[in-house]
Amino acid sequence: MKRQTLTQEILMNTGIIKKKASLFKVEPNLLDYKRVRKSFSWELAQKEIDFKEDKLNAAYNAVERNALNWRKNKIALYWMGADDQKEKFTFSELNQLSSQFANLLHDFSIDIGDRVFFFLSRVPTLYYGFLGTLKRGAIAGTMFAAFGPQAIEDRLGNSQAKILVTEPELFDRVAKVAHKLPHLETVLVTGEEKETNRLKIHGKKILNLPELLKKQSTSYKTRQMDPDDYAFMLYTSGTTGKPKGVVHAHRAIIHEHISAKYVLDLRDDDVYWCTADPGWVTGIAYEILGSWSNGAATVVYNGRFDPEVWYQIIQDYKVNVWYTAPTAIRMLQAAGSDLVRKYDLSSLRYLASVGEPLNPEPIRWGLKVFGLPFHDNWWQTETGGILIANYPSMDIKPGSMGKPLPGITAAIVDDEGKELPVGDEGNLAIKPGWPSMMKTIWRRPEKYESYFKRHWYISGDRAYKDKDGYFWFIGRADDVIKTSGERVGPFEVESALIEHQNVIEAGVIGKPDPLRGEIIKAFVKLKEGVRPSEKLKEDIQEFVKKHLAAHAYPREIEFIDKLPKTRSGKIMRRLLKAKELGLSLGDTSTLEEY
Repeated sequence: MKRQTLTQEILMNTGIIKKKASLFKVEPNLLDYKRVRKSFSWELAQKEIDFKEDKLNAAYNAVERNALNWRKNKIALYWMGADDQKEKFTFSELNQLSSQFANLLHDFSIDIGDRVFFFLSRVPTLYYGFLGTLKRGAIAGTMFAAFGPQAIEDRLGNSQAKILVTEPELFDRVAKVAHKLPHLETVLVTGEEKETNRLKIHGKKILNLPELLKKQSTSYKTRQMDPDDYAFMLYTSGTTGKPKGVVHAHRAIIHEHISAKYVLDLRDDDVYWCTADPGWVTGIAYEILGSWSNGAATVVYNGRFDPEVWYQIIQDYKVNVWYTAPTAIRMLQAAGSDLVRKYDLSSLRYLASVGEPLNPEPIRWGLKVFGLPFHDNWWQTETGGILIANYPSMDIKPGSMGKPLPGITAAIVDDEGKELPVGDEGNLAIKPGWPSMMKTIWRRPEKYESYFKRHWYISGDRAYKDKDGYFWFIGRADDVIKTSGERVGPFEVESALIEHQNVIEAGVIGKPDPLRGEIIKAFVKLKEGVRPSEKLKEDIQEFVKKHLAAHAYPREIEFIDKLPKTRSGKIMRRLLKAKELGLSLGDTSTLEEY
């Protein structure tokens, strides 16, 4: 018999979050999931994308086609700096700026397939530069502004990028490794020209980007590409080895457009805020491409997390759709419900979450304080777009990933690629061929092939599917804990832990044990003002025994001030385990610092 999980217990105690048509502020784009799924085809979906004689360009569909019709005077980007600077750009202005950047790339002889990388914070240059690179037919790459010299060298070295765009504040990190990058010819620097003139790297052109752009035409004939031509690449870290370059094609815009429409419920009169950095795939797919192809206005904040600033942004810009990470939601929850009441957040109609599985408790908290639940969804850098989701019109089972996007076939398979019955734990797998599926791993074809088995894309995540077709995340394949012969998913233990009144966050690992094979160890961050003690550890252990299972409680608990997480908010359990066992930390380039 399948043991009771935390998520199942919540369903029995509090019920599914039911959706009623009368409660929708606006009728959802995907009103009838079953009907749309039955009739859906990617051939039909691509009719929402502009092709030119069987060719297309993702940037054209994101911005240019909006600039050429009635939306040209509509705001596309509301930008807010860390020091309260404010700018806004219409679709027409973004189109012109991206065209100037494309013309500049032409002057530098950047051609189809050449790599142009961006090492920037969330400044406007990043957005129009990315689009201009795609217009030119080159491959755009983005890097987090928090990266250090080694992470920069790894990405620019492997990609053999010819041009890098960066800021004066980040230049020194580039200068430390530039001599190891023979393919890097030019570094374009934002800011004032006099500041750029002081920057030097032997053997490299260091030029001021704003001055160069002023000389460029605002008109550019966007190159229409073969749908499978490469458009952008992102580096993602694994457990071992250097980060791998995941490459996506222009065809990805079809998937990103449809998923933004159905999952995020975006439309052309929305003000939308995706809190992800474009150094992460969500920032590319749903802050630039899918969101703008649906005509929504995007809010970008180039500052650090601050609950009051975040609520102020929602109030001031009248944000309708908010897409953020579970870590941020838990941090907002820790700041208290009273803070929420100080702001007018009535513009919100839809909340969504991504980055790591969303525990049930933050979903209930969102319903309590915003009157709206957060909708979790699942996808990966390699998938290029959302594949499994909770939808605006669909009932939510708190803790579930939801159901596959129309056009997506998902299953649970064993290690040989054979489908498993309902309720059985196995590998979460997707039938290949969706438009935003990665095209390759840059210069590592054997790594790309390793993702596929018996005509399935094997995600590396463990999950199960229930009788109603909802998928439930258990953990990464290499994170699942086997203790005393029982398999335990770290996510369900973490979910149980944060149900405790004194816990705000938790990370769980399996620790080798001579008697049980592994024991469960939890790293726990306590709510502000709560003092750690042995008695509290015992109380937390008893709580988990009672609310999850007697065998699934953490036999060891360590209180910590912060958990290691990626900038997308994903808990890096492998780092917790490596530190615990005294092992090498591997690639830590995507690690967030709080």
